Amino acid sequence: MSKKLVFMGTPMFAVPILKSLYQNGYNISYVYTQPPQKSKRGQKINKSPIQGISETLNLEYRTPTVINNEEEYNFLNSLDADLAIVVAYGQIIPKKFLNLTKKGFINIHASLLPKWRGAAPIQRSIMNLDQETGISIMRIAEKLDTGPVCNNYKIQLNENLNALEISEKLSSLAAEKILDNVDDILDGKANFIEQDHSKATYASKIQKTEGQINWNENAEKIIGKINGLYPSPGAFFMFNGERYKILKAQVGRAQGNPGLVLSDNLEIACGNNQSIIIKEIQRQGKRPQNISEFIQGSQIKKGSKI
Repeated sequence: MSKKLVFMGTPMFAVPILKSLYQNGYNISYVYTQPPQKSKRGQKINKSPIQGISETLNLEYRTPTVINNEEEYNFLNSLDADLAIVVAYGQIIPKKFLNLTKKGFINIHASLLPKWRGAAPIQRSIMNLDQETGISIMRIAEKLDTGPVCNNYKIQLNENLNALEISEKLSSLAAEKILDNVDDILDGKANFIEQDHSKATYASKIQKTEGQINWNENAEKIIGKINGLYPSPGAFFMFNGERYKILKAQVGRAQGNPGLVLSDNLEIACGNNQSIIIKEIQRQGKRPQNISEFIQGSQIKKGSKI
């Protein structure tokens, strides 16, 4: 009889990984995902991407609001599964659950552990101007993202890639690499090595207020914020009481006092005698626009201070 897996995940990042396991013939006995959420105005109920793909693939799933209860403990125990795979599930797996599968629980984490433990590793890596990031395949331990790692896989970062693009790259990489790792874990061949906890850094959850641009920072740091916070919550500035979200920008060569608009094409002075050139922007309540379209009706002109 084929080995039984439990999959736990919620966002789009987890979808290619679940699809890869399914398409390669792994026996996914149950999927866990976060329950559907009401939209902001309460008009619509939104299923998680993992619930959506589970329904498409006819996989059985559960959506408990809280997993840490007796019912879910007993249900998971009754599955007699061989391994649980967790990918951005959105809830902490309680310690007492970790022995409910024969080979434990593993997590695919979107950073090169021990760097960037926590909720927002991709965003923090980009905002920190890291040269590389990747995925780590680790055994889940009691404390968040502290378990031993059996493999990590790297990709290079550059200033042209935003958080959405990096997420898609890492998800695709994980969908490929998880197959060999699952086989090795199930066969008892995987070698899990303890992390160097002294080198750990923490990727705290992104707050909307972090998106406000400080024009005294240098251009690379501002580009890192724009890319790291795309698409949500976004990097922004205020002008005449309205919020403007910068979606794409590049480093410029002009100089001026930080926050000064240096050209009609929206090149803005930063710290360190640098500038950024805005390529795509979104005015509050409006759709995204490329800069040539935006400037036709914009009040933000050369010489404005933002």
